[in-house]
Amino acid sequence: MLLHYLNWLFGLLLLGAALFSAGHALLYRRDPRAALVWIVICLFVPGIGFGLYWLLGVNRIRTRARNWQACGRGMHWLAPAAREVVISADPVPPFPAENLAALLHFSNAVTRRPLLPGNRLTILINGSEIFPAMLRAIAKAERNVFLSTYIFGSDEIGRRFITELAAAAQRGVTVRVLIDALGERYSLPSARTLLTRAGIPTARFLPPFSSWGMFHLHLRNHRKLLTVDGKTGFTGGINIGRSWLSSKIDRGDVVDLHFRAVGPVVAQIEDTFLEDWQFATGEELVPSPHPLPVEEGNAFCRGITAGPNEDFEKLRWLVAGALDCARQRVRIMTPYFIPDRGLVSSINSAALRGVKVEIILPGSSNLPYVHWATRAYLWELLDYGARIFYRPAPFAHSKLLLVDNFFALVGSANLDPRSLRLNFEFNLEVFDPQTVKFLADHFEQIRRVSHQVTLAEVDSRSLPARLRDSFCKLFSPYL
Repeated sequence: MLLHYLNWLFGLLLLGAALFSAGHALLYRRDPRAALVWIVICLFVPGIGFGLYWLLGVNRIRTRARNWQACGRGMHWLAPAAREVVISADPVPPFPAENLAALLHFSNAVTRRPLLPGNRLTILINGSEIFPAMLRAIAKAERNVFLSTYIFGSDEIGRRFITELAAAAQRGVTVRVLIDALGERYSLPSARTLLTRAGIPTARFLPPFSSWGMFHLHLRNHRKLLTVDGKTGFTGGINIGRSWLSSKIDRGDVVDLHFRAVGPVVAQIEDTFLEDWQFATGEELVPSPHPLPVEEGNAFCRGITAGPNEDFEKLRWLVAGALDCARQRVRIMTPYFIPDRGLVSSINSAALRGVKVEIILPGSSNLPYVHWATRAYLWELLDYGARIFYRPAPFAHSKLLLVDNFFALVGSANLDPRSLRLNFEFNLEVFDPQTVKFLADHFEQIRRVSHQVTLAEVDSRSLPARLRDSFCKLFSPYL
């Protein structure tokens, strides 16, 4: 008799858990198709369905990041130590247009940060230009040096940075280095070990096995930031290591873009570092004085922080908004391209409006499974008029979005779910015809030597290749 009642009680508990899980999916899953699938699984796969839902169907990444924010563990839009910035009315750039005004209004609402005039940007191509510029800036530091990177190699390039950072610290400069805890594992010995031996305060962002008792494979800090004295800032896609030094194919090197900024936007770059550093260490650093607009600073810039702690996927919205405002031409360059349905629709919509859409991707990727998943998407874009090109080796890590002749979005984020949903990223929004022209010329130089992908070529893939590519596409949200 007791066993009979226990069976009934166990059955009621399972039913209650299934109903609760189905109700949670009904209320919180934004995609109705996904909600329906999970409701069916919870209700009609007894004892297993609700477990699968809580294991795979709940975005614990976003929930965990927001919980840290609510508990005061940093990860706010601005760190408590950061300066107060009041968002002013829309600036009036020297290139007014109806679609530009709409994009400015949209971007102000999404980013909640001011677009700042009076900045001067220098575009640096490959490590041969980028590393010397960063090292020279560190060598001239007088007040502080804040460096954040995903990968910090312990090779000869990494050691040159360590030497320069140690010299700055010995001069009395405040030096702080933040390395992603997963990214540091790309080299042995770790650069963090060498930095610590050199007496440089260094921290890891979110160790995979943290003191909070959780395994953190996602939630990576993919930002690449360097500020010196609050006056000069660097950001873009480059990590620190020998692979980014040149473009010799036989060494497996990487080509990339980085940006040196002088002017008010440097404060937004520094604020982002201060926020991340406080989250990782608890130390609250004093921000530098706010930099003033510079002579010949024609760029209107905005630093965009994005991550799973945000209320919405800020970068995805900005990319979609920029594509919707395009009237003449869109140029996209990214190493990893896995568009979601919304991004596919925005690209196709632009192409159908008569906008010339061009996308440059690496011809060969360092992550073959991502390359295969990308191939499964290309026919949808080619079919509606987008032009896609495969860039020859070496591997291209550059990331940029250019809209018409006035707008650029550059930085650390790729156009894939990991950057748009799972990682902490930093991008620069740039309204400046001069900068856009330089980047457009760079884009054109690469396009001319790239292989144009055709719809016939994509359709002619063998059946095994198509099955492989489509199978990898199934895992797109996690690649």
